[in-house]
Amino acid sequence: MGSAEDVGADNPQMSENSPWHTMTIEETIKQMGLKKDHAKIGLSVDEAADRLIKFGANKMTEKVKKTLLQRIWHHINNVLVYVLITVAIVSLIQAVTVSDGQQKFTAWFQVALIVSVITLNTWIGIYQEGNAEKAADALKNMLSSEARVIRGGKEVMVPAENLVPGDVCLLGLGDKVPSDLRLISVSNLATGEAALTGEAVPIDKMTDAIPVEGGLDPEHVPLGDRKNMCYSATLVSVGSGVGIAISTGDFTQIGTINRLVNSTETIKTDVLKQIDLVSKYLFVCIITMCIATFLTAFFYSERYKGEVLESINIALVCAVAMVPEGLEAIVTLTYSYAVKVMASQNAIVRALPAVETLGSVTVICSDKTGTLTQNIMSLTAFVTSNARYKNDVDAADRVPANFVRDDSYLKDRAVQDLKKSGEQILADGPNNPNGRRGHDPSFHFTTDSLHTTDQPNQAATVGSPDDNFPVKQGESPTREWIQSALSCGVLCSKCVIGEGGGRAGEIGNPTELSILRASYFAGMDIDELKNDCPIVAEVPFSSDYKFMCTVHEPAASDNAPDGKLIAYVKGAPDRMVKQCKYQAKGGSAGEENIEAVNEEYWIEQIAILSSHGLRVLGLCRAYIDKDSVKVGDNLGADFVTGRPEGKWLTMVGLCAIMDPPRPECVQAIREAHGAGVRVAMITGDHKNTATAIGLMLGIVDEKFSEAVTGPELDSMSDAEIRACVLTRNVFARASPQNKIRIVKALQAEGQITSMTGDGVNDAPALKAANMGVAMGKEGTDVAREASEMILADDNFATIVYAVKQGRVVWDNLRK
Repeated sequence: MGSAEDVGADNPQMSENSPWHTMTIEETIKQMGLKKDHAKIGLSVDEAADRLIKFGANKMTEKVKKTLLQRIWHHINNVLVYVLITVAIVSLIQAVTVSDGQQKFTAWFQVALIVSVITLNTWIGIYQEGNAEKAADALKNMLSSEARVIRGGKEVMVPAENLVPGDVCLLGLGDKVPSDLRLISVSNLATGEAALTGEAVPIDKMTDAIPVEGGLDPEHVPLGDRKNMCYSATLVSVGSGVGIAISTGDFTQIGTINRLVNSTETIKTDVLKQIDLVSKYLFVCIITMCIATFLTAFFYSERYKGEVLESINIALVCAVAMVPEGLEAIVTLTYSYAVKVMASQNAIVRALPAVETLGSVTVICSDKTGTLTQNIMSLTAFVTSNARYKNDVDAADRVPANFVRDDSYLKDRAVQDLKKSGEQILADGPNNPNGRRGHDPSFHFTTDSLHTTDQPNQAATVGSPDDNFPVKQGESPTREWIQSALSCGVLCSKCVIGEGGGRAGEIGNPTELSILRASYFAGMDIDELKNDCPIVAEVPFSSDYKFMCTVHEPAASDNAPDGKLIAYVKGAPDRMVKQCKYQAKGGSAGEENIEAVNEEYWIEQIAILSSHGLRVLGLCRAYIDKDSVKVGDNLGADFVTGRPEGKWLTMVGLCAIMDPPRPECVQAIREAHGAGVRVAMITGDHKNTATAIGLMLGIVDEKFSEAVTGPELDSMSDAEIRACVLTRNVFARASPQNKIRIVKALQAEGQITSMTGDGVNDAPALKAANMGVAMGKEGTDVAREASEMILADDNFATIVYAVKQGRVVWDNLRK
């Protein structure tokens, strides 16, 4: 086996670096030198055999593993161990030769202690090396064992190792993709690419070439955006498809990660470096003192003068006294105790020296979702025609008091967006239809366009003039008002809330569930509301028109006119505003509270909320005649957008939704800053969302006031990135390649870096960092095996606690 560095040096795939995702199917077939009817007949048996010789087996090259003897030698090959072995030999000779019982016991005890220390430390080192190698083994275990291909016009099963570039592969539900494929046919195909991206949402596939914006390197197109490709070790979640193998083995995406994992060297900790240095100084000192003692005894001592053996014995006794044979044992025991303490607080340390590294960390680079945030989409604010209501997302009690009128909450645009147009705000925010970098948008009600006025401050303050309706500033609305205002979000939904308002048992889109959860904790009886307002007909959601509508029998609290049904419409806020003729005064129900809609006001509110990184949903309602629909009707989009009266809906309010920060993280980050540790956030999410979370957490401040995006990092040189990482704490829309560059840039500036990660693609960055931290709940096996520490609770505050313990260890070792 070759080393990870020289893998495939003469393999034709090494020089073939075509941007397959940007090519059409015809261009792909031509580039690979295949026939036009290749999709039907595939390779012949002889062609496949020739290509197997040419390109090699479809498997990842293993790093050359050390033998047991090589591992043992690696751990005893240092000066301090040499000195300990010498002392052990001298002590053994003394134990055999002396006659005094006390001296004999002392000598044997010293031999046993030294041998035990050397054996224990060697075993620990070998065990840790074995854990590191498991990262590569975990990658190999993810690969498919068989592949279904077309060869010679026939469909056959072949061992995945025999798959070659040019093979036509057939994919079905539940299949593992056997190599990197350029898709040529799909039937509702979607693949789960969590193995590569860490994103749980399956990616819908297509066959068209991916257009590349002018000036962008095709290789910088995120994997999740290459929707005409399938990647080795990913799983078919839905549908079926056909693809041509374009790379195999080490040249697949997961093979590239395998090479990085194998080639990234583990960084030695400061304590180990200092022990090595002390050992060398100690060795020189011991040798010098031995020679001096021998010469003194041999030439000047009255008792041993002229006695060579006696003088040598005296010199060796001095050497034994000078050797700190318990040093490594003390270090090991100190590490072990700290590991036990940290494990009790959900910080599982996989390598003992990493405990000391924790104490030296100067920068913690953390993922956002689930680590700094709760990973639960929550309704944080509700905006009506004249007021803003702040919702306590951490509330445990089911009371209307969770909602409080606070007209100062998010009433202005975020500072960085004060002078931007609505379109510019949309581009950087979570309502952008392009989604996170590398992923399809999980928020289906995205905003297409946002044309704000030239005077945003004026537009933001021209809602209903009654400031005390329905409640005054600082007061909480009634449960009935909350039910009336949010009933659209509850009834116009297919979601099912989890038990006790939690995540266990919940079904549906996280954004929509946030409205149900807020309603539940405000005291609403969701099941009772659904029973009181049975559904009559619906317009199902579609990404084409980005809204859904349900028609219901009205409840008594709706104050509906006789002979009327109530239609609820929930959707992308820009589209909802365009369909509204009226607005509900203060979000209240009843025809007496209907007034003409103020479009400029609502558009500016969407811009304000988007600038703070919030997802925005519009809630609307309207009354319709009972005889206009029949029970069970599946209505089309024209029911909402093609009515003869034109605009007809009433805007009730805007739901502002986000994944809020973990409450404990705010204090943890404050403590980290107090200890001189910087905290940086690296996320695939949008710039505005990342900045907003950073402000809430205290990561963004006057010194580190701006965020930088992955595409901006892609265009920077190494020197520019080194300057950038010293002035930025938020890295948005970041790719895995950005992560490893950020780590190396910080290290080049003398920073001791901790990096968190959960996906396979994070493994190289985890290994490159001084302290790799993997997620215990949501992380992959590969990420966990490549890390030094695992967070059992996926909580950032646990990292800060571990850093504290690491500093305690460092202080103890210094003492």
